Amino acid sequence: MFMETFRMIYGDQGSQLTYNVNIIGIYKTQGTIWTKGKKSKFIDEKYIAWNDDVTYYRLERKKNKIVVYDAHSDERDKYATKFKFSPDNYTYSIKDSQEGYYITLKAKKGVKGIKEARCLLDKKTRYPISVRIKMGIFHTTIKISNVKVGGISDDMFKFPREKYSASQYEYIDKR
Repeated sequence: MFMETFRMIYGDQGSQLTYNVNIIGIYKTQGTIWTKGKKSKFIDEKYIAWNDDVTYYRLERKKNKIVVYDAHSDERDKYATKFKFSPDNYTYSIKDSQEGYYITLKAKKGVKGIKEARCLLDKKTRYPISVRIKMGIFHTTIKISNVKVGGISDDMFKFPREKYSASQYEYIDKR
């Protein structure tokens, strides 16, 4: 069941969702993310990022700065890259409840990063409602809403350079 949802969100058909996260008061944000395979785009109050699976562009809105990275660089995002996920690194259990299906993932021995996650899935759609993540000694919950699966164009992930001229934005290339 978890893999069905994982493929729905990260599969080739693409998806869109709204998220709200608060990492123990250190980092709070809400925004929208689009994914399609290894491609992604997100928008929140501080940043807009485009990842076409080759190049990652991050617009720092308040600074009028665009930082360019290799799409697979761990330096591109100090928070999101800490949440790397490989489905084979976990054991799974499921619990039925009135709220939906709770799927608990526990990291296998030696896995770094996410040690445990508890995902709440809608019973009918299997869309995620929330994900509670344990990293080290702290937990955080990501609330998810407005899930849409399919119909996501590849154009969504292309950086619109024509909107962000070098005369108005500082470009920093870290590839």
